[in-house]
Amino acid sequence: QILSKGELQVSDKERQTQLEQMFRDIATIVAEKCVNPETKRPYTVILLERAMRDIHYSVKLHKSTKQQASSLAQSASAERWVVSASAGMRLRVLLPAKEGKKLEEKLKPLMKVIEGEEFQEQLEIVCLIDPGCFREMDELMRRETKGKGTLEVLSLKDVEEGDEKLE
Repeated sequence: QILSKGELQVSDKERQTQLEQMFRDIATIVAEKCVNPETKRPYTVILLERAMRDIHYSVKLHKSTKQQASSLAQSASAERWVVSASAGMRLRVLLPAKEGKKLEEKLKPLMKVIEGEEFQEQLEIVCLIDPGCFREMDELMRRETKGKGTLEVLSLKDVEEGDEKLE
């Protein structure tokens, strides 16, 4: 009965090490998914760890690190330091000429930013979307164009590369 219903006793040092590892993992997951909207650069793990300590974030051992990271990125206390909860996904949308303009009106509400639009033999739109809208956009494209439209992922995370100039 002890083996089936009992709990494993863990020393304070083991528990502390496990909490620190989960804390780092949560900060790493948030850093992978979030960017600073002003600079379009990803947050560093160290910066996020410091911010998590500033708001006195406590890790829950019974919850997964992914669950905690997503709830942290969406929490009101994190809004001060994580301005953008998710980086935009850059897509190229190719629509057939016939359905192009009609379908464009249905797709526009799902797009955060339209970076470019060209209409020649077909309508081509380069845009940023919220990653959560990708499935809905893909299903809409398949249904409306009967497989003739194309949705191409250009980048999974819209970030700026290179050095930043300090003034």
